Amino acid sequence: MGKTAFIFPGQGSQYVGMGKDFFENSTLCREIYAKASKASGLDVEALCFEENEQIHITEYTQIAMLATEVAMLRELESRGVKADVAAGLSLGEYGALAAAGVMSDEDIFRLVRKRGLFMQEAVPTGGAMAAVLALATEKIEEICEQTEGIVSIANYNCPGQIVITGEEAAVVKAMERLKEAGAKRCVKLNVSGPFHSAMLEGAGEKLSEELAAVEVHELKIPYLANVTAHYVGSIDEVKGLLKKQVSASVKWQQTIEKMLADGVDTFIEIGPGKTLSGFMKKITKETGCECRVFNVEKWDDIVTVAEGAGVC
Repeated sequence: MGKTAFIFPGQGSQYVGMGKDFFENSTLCREIYAKASKASGLDVEALCFEENEQIHITEYTQIAMLATEVAMLRELESRGVKADVAAGLSLGEYGALAAAGVMSDEDIFRLVRKRGLFMQEAVPTGGAMAAVLALATEKIEEICEQTEGIVSIANYNCPGQIVITGEEAAVVKAMERLKEAGAKRCVKLNVSGPFHSAMLEGAGEKLSEELAAVEVHELKIPYLANVTAHYVGSIDEVKGLLKKQVSASVKWQQTIEKMLADGVDTFIEIGPGKTLSGFMKKITKETGCECRVFNVEKWDDIVTVAEGAGVC
């Protein structure tokens, strides 16, 4: 019998109104948003549901996204939908932590509020990110290593899509070389910092100080870390991996490939958008693996997913 994975998207999928139908239809979800507001000291409901520009600013985006993902997760769990494993892309790894029961929801919300602040403060200017399409991963790694300045791979998203990050001048130079090497496109991303680069190591250090005071619990289900693309084998690893995650590459394609190899054949993307589902199509096409992919983004998705996953 196959296995089921909960997967959680990262920053970039957010939009005003995300999760509002969950909030309106579920007492449990309203409680989650209230927890997020109390833990973060922000009006998370207003961030998510009312027109504002803050939702696209890192220090606010992260808590808004996570509150929405956790609300959807808890509602799904309350309907009897269970997973064998969890993973999340970048910020989404904290959704996986919630699914695995590694920390209390309150602690996760507090950490993510701090994470967003630290990342926003670390490099307010001078950094850049770019998506590189249709060029061999090894070639991208080679060009990044040979380019003067700080530039590296931020995200291994899926076959044919890699994101690079670092100092703006270095990223621009690398983009030129990548195009010369045969990249189909190199697209500079509209982001507020060079996330998952060495320039964010200071943010990781600050996050580590916050992590020191957090209680870590035994895992209810295993989850895979972005940094390693492997299962977290011990709770003793959790804090060190989260510290590194801020400045290390996100090995998302490798994470999905690992789960597919281990017999996961049903993936439920929990959160705004269908970014991860899009990556799944490209990864499964490359690997030749077959799987089912569901999305929980709207209230009506709950019933569809519960029925499709064989719960109802």
